[in-house]
Amino acid sequence: MIIRARTVVTMDGPPIENGAVAISENRIIDVGDFSEISARHSGKEIVDLGEKALLPGLINAHCHLDYTCLRGKIPPRKSFADWIRAINAEKAKLSRGDYLASINEGFAEAKRFGTTTIANLTAFPELISQIQAPVRTWWFAELIDVRSPERANEIVDLAIESLGRARPPGAPGGLAPHALFTASRDLYCRCEEVARREKILLTTHLAESREEMEMFRHGSGPLYEFMKSIGRPIDDCGQKTPLEKFVGRLGGASLPSEWIVAHLNELAESDFKLLKELTSKFHIVHSPRSHDYFGHSRFHFEKLCALGFNICLGTDSLASNESLSLFAEMRAFQRSEPGISPDKVLEMATVNAGLALNQSPHGRKLGRIRTGFQADLIAVPCSGTDNLFEEILAFDGPVDWMLLDGKQKRNTPGPANVSR
Repeated sequence: MIIRARTVVTMDGPPIENGAVAISENRIIDVGDFSEISARHSGKEIVDLGEKALLPGLINAHCHLDYTCLRGKIPPRKSFADWIRAINAEKAKLSRGDYLASINEGFAEAKRFGTTTIANLTAFPELISQIQAPVRTWWFAELIDVRSPERANEIVDLAIESLGRARPPGAPGGLAPHALFTASRDLYCRCEEVARREKILLTTHLAESREEMEMFRHGSGPLYEFMKSIGRPIDDCGQKTPLEKFVGRLGGASLPSEWIVAHLNELAESDFKLLKELTSKFHIVHSPRSHDYFGHSRFHFEKLCALGFNICLGTDSLASNESLSLFAEMRAFQRSEPGISPDKVLEMATVNAGLALNQSPHGRKLGRIRTGFQADLIAVPCSGTDNLFEEILAFDGPVDWMLLDGKQKRNTPGPANVSR
């Protein structure tokens, strides 16, 4: 198959006017000018997308589809601890069927907005086998042992068993100890041990709120009091920043695995020195609209980039966001960081997220239109102006055409001329 478009945005060099991509099964086998591609691959079916820009499929590097059904249910709270209480109250009303419906609804919405890959954290890995994900999915089992730290090993082993039953052999997956305040040191260490053995990915929430900083650095604040009230041991509080605590739990400056860290909003000056000294870098996922919902401190994008960290975008959950559109997420990031060029913003939802997920032997080459990469592509309208990347980020509708794993998908009716 040959896909032709007005512009092919490879994220691997300058956009190609009147470009084309040759596909064989689920891989990209050639990229270039349409006349050259059609000559090299004569006889192949040609799909002409017309006046469209062809892009790599978007990658949501941090999402909780469990909570799609909580959209608009929880207004912003005065404290992060109050928000935790509120979401716990809402979750208590939900059945397993509600969660299944929520996850399926979230998948459909994400796909409609051009997302072809999702790193999804679920508190119910046992439900995965009942879900037919319509996009490429990294399932992360989200783990909490705050009320039973003595069960850390058992909790991890049960999660791995559920992932193993739910995923076909070689399919991507991972473990997600929730956060320092809800997951014990033993849980983090067990996740590290299993991830190295099973060759799977690891993700966690870290330094998300000012209250998390207060809890660990000063031994005070609403989150500290809330965790104390539910019986969490607090002997690890009042000593170090969350980042110092995380690095210390996992063996110091040389982290055993390349973690995917969500948020990293609250950092002290001493943390930047520690980040500079790390000999192995983790990946960072920023969620601009969720960040705004909570009113977190300014995200240190430029400082973290200068230190060599790979920064991606994710939507977080609809308990703190309005939609699962990565286009909206990119625009929100652009508003907070107007000095960052639109092409660099698009990299965060394509190239950078692909790098974060392509770590293990089960990894897929994602995020670029390049020979050998997965054939995950989307098309959006393109007027041919000089402001191509600005036009792409401004796109605010459903993506009506995508190629997922080499197969054409449609969200809404739209023209695509097919010939041979």
